[in-house]
Amino acid sequence: MALLDRAVAGDPDGDVGFLDHVEVYDGFGPPPRLLTPSAVAAVARGLDAVDTGTLLAGLPASPDGAAVARGFDPGFDGDVRAHLAEHLDAMREFYREAARCGQCVVVRID
Repeated sequence: MALLDRAVAGDPDGDVGFLDHVEVYDGFGPPPRLLTPSAVAAVARGLDAVDTGTLLAGLPASPDGAAVARGFDPGFDGDVRAHLAEHLDAMREFYREAARCGQCVVVRID
């Protein structure tokens, strides 16, 4: 889903030159990306519109199958659906609050 990719990876054209130093970006993996306040608001609205049940309905029925389908190791200890729903709710709350405050978001995968 493009919305979730944008929420966790940012926009590729954001100006994050101020982060281009070794303490923040060491050259391994993708560089940090920026979501402007308007992009944050759009992501927040999009996340609020996502139906969690529908999103998770496509997962395999078996816990191991669901874990593997989402990139976890087989034998993931716990309920994959509950884990993903909890993290989606946390992401929603984060983006909702950032949008409410008119903030930008810098996304960095470490």
